[in-house]
Amino acid sequence: MKLWLTAREIADEKLPELPASTRGIAKLADRNGWRDRPAQARRRVGAEGGGGWEYHIDLLPAWARLAYFRRHVAIDQPPLQQEAASEPEAEQLSSAAQSARDARLTIAKMADRHHKGSGLSVMAADRLFCDLFNGGSMPVAPWVKAAVGSISPRTIARWRAATRRGALSSLAVDRSAARKGTGILERAEGGAVRSVALAMLAKNPLLTAKHIRALVSDRFGNQLARDAGAETRVPLPPLRTFQHALQGWKHEYRHELTYLTDPDGFKNKVRFVATGATRADRLNEEWQVDASPADVMTSDGRQSIYLCIDVYSRRVSVLVTATPRAEAVGLLIRNCILAWGVPERIKSDNGSDFVAHWTARLIASLGIEHEKAAPFSPEQKGVVERAIGTFQRDCARTLPGFIGHSVADRQRIRAKTAFAKRLGTGDEALFGVDLTVAELQAHVTAWAETIYAHAPHDGLKGATPFQRAAEYVGTVRRIEDAAALAVLLARVPGKDGIRRVTRSGIRIDGTHYLIGSVMPGEDVLCRMDPADLGRLHVFAADGETFLGHAIAPELAGLDPAETISRVRAAQKALMSGRLADIRREAKKIGPRDVAAAQRRQAAGHSASLVAFPRPSEAHETPAIAAAAQAAAPIAAVALAGRAAELHAELQAEPTTNIIAMPETRERRFARALDLLARMKRGEPLTNDEALWLGGYQAGPEYRAMATIYEDFGEAALR
Repeated sequence: MKLWLTAREIADEKLPELPASTRGIAKLADRNGWRDRPAQARRRVGAEGGGGWEYHIDLLPAWARLAYFRRHVAIDQPPLQQEAASEPEAEQLSSAAQSARDARLTIAKMADRHHKGSGLSVMAADRLFCDLFNGGSMPVAPWVKAAVGSISPRTIARWRAATRRGALSSLAVDRSAARKGTGILERAEGGAVRSVALAMLAKNPLLTAKHIRALVSDRFGNQLARDAGAETRVPLPPLRTFQHALQGWKHEYRHELTYLTDPDGFKNKVRFVATGATRADRLNEEWQVDASPADVMTSDGRQSIYLCIDVYSRRVSVLVTATPRAEAVGLLIRNCILAWGVPERIKSDNGSDFVAHWTARLIASLGIEHEKAAPFSPEQKGVVERAIGTFQRDCARTLPGFIGHSVADRQRIRAKTAFAKRLGTGDEALFGVDLTVAELQAHVTAWAETIYAHAPHDGLKGATPFQRAAEYVGTVRRIEDAAALAVLLARVPGKDGIRRVTRSGIRIDGTHYLIGSVMPGEDVLCRMDPADLGRLHVFAADGETFLGHAIAPELAGLDPAETISRVRAAQKALMSGRLADIRREAKKIGPRDVAAAQRRQAAGHSASLVAFPRPSEAHETPAIAAAAQAAAPIAAVALAGRAAELHAELQAEPTTNIIAMPETRERRFARALDLLARMKRGEPLTNDEALWLGGYQAGPEYRAMATIYEDFGEAALR
């Protein structure tokens, strides 16, 4: 490449920003005084002679000079070598510092290669290389250009010298790391200003730097301590400083702020999760079931889907329904049981459709364990959650009427139609709705059985759900009688299907169903017959005993009179069987047997019971006192006469003829008290009296009477 060019040679190059004729170049040289620069302009020498002038390329404008270099210098990009990776200090460098070091090392190698290929001196080659690099004509990787904006020959010389010394870490530069933690707002008040600002962001993420600066000024004043406890105080930084500090804090503490301001977002995006934590060792060991609105619009509006997945094989079944309800759960379980067999356990969330009485009764009647995830913990049934996401992204996106996965997606779909055209247009036209509910069900069933079932699954180590299920060699439980399963899945009236039988039958929605095999007053479980609206399947309240069918004549198309006649006949037959034993035993019971049995039972009770005397007090009224005065003379005369007669009889008859009165417990206790009183006075007792007293005191009668005597005194001896 020539560095000295004549006016004709410059014109022939047709460089940008320069005239294209020799005369034009000569006029440009005169105007700019090129000949007045002896270091860059000289007379021509050599065979051609002629006294013409030659100009050094440094006199050309920058763009012209770069264009000339681009034509005559071959620039090759050397392969990048990460030589600094083996340096011990490299482990302590930040990622930004390592990137800056590698970019500088790459530029130094490119400058060396450029010098060898250009044939110029080191200074000239470096100056040319810097012009090309700064002008954007040097083909370098984008990350290199992002790390190094511009260079100079002196800069390349320093980098080259550091490379020769082996001090590659000196090429590493991380200006943000060098300044980190040194800002006034970082250190002010011992970090209290930073804590207050972060607390405000956590309280209200929409606060701006203006609001935060106002609160800091109100709390700490217009001057801040440079460090904790420092006497040196500085004025409150301007708003721009707060803006820069908040920008850095929002990035540095982004996870902590997310945890405080968006707990669900933190759980979904930041918190670590375990992959492969939900495992099953057997086919149908655990099914997971969940519901979600489908991202597809149909001609009948937006529908919901129920999805059931077997954790072991990852095969899925999808059911389309208008709204989530318990009957849809039952229908999905029926489809899966008929196709896959009976599971050991079903896991779901706590939605009203999964905890309904009907769902709980159905799962229990099938002998299946129902496990519910903790509230607001979708990760506990992550297998079905991911399967629903796969359905929405893989199947729903391909169907007409797709409305997007979010509000933003929906808006982008709407934006395809100009606002003037979509004004007043329904969603069916905007989203291209062209599916009925039945067609949507056919699409999702085909997707589950033909596409998803035969696609390699990461959770199965590359195997497909169909292969995993087909290779299982264990036993699968199945329900052979599909009709019995249909009865269990039949709709129950009301919340739980329990009804009480009355004289009019079983009342459901204003209709009376008649049954003769159940007596009035009993609670029964009713299931509607899906094939006959006029018939009920009636079970015991626990659902484990079939009691018969109840018929509604008006719905079944039967004669009401004939139906009630048959029901009464069935009731009479039921009662006749029960009455036979009752009548046989009734003949054995006489008219006086009940009264006699009552007397015998009362006598047995009274013989074992003793009434304790209760404390009493005299009750008098003026009338009672007057009556006592009227009755006193007669009672006294009669008593005196009777006493005289008894005295005469005792005097006339010997004592041996006196009839011994029975000794009661009161007399025995009074006798014991008399003996104890004699002992207390020091009077001697006979041997018989002493023996009797000792034996009586050791018995329970004495202890009981002593307790009564303490409570009631002399009244206990009457």
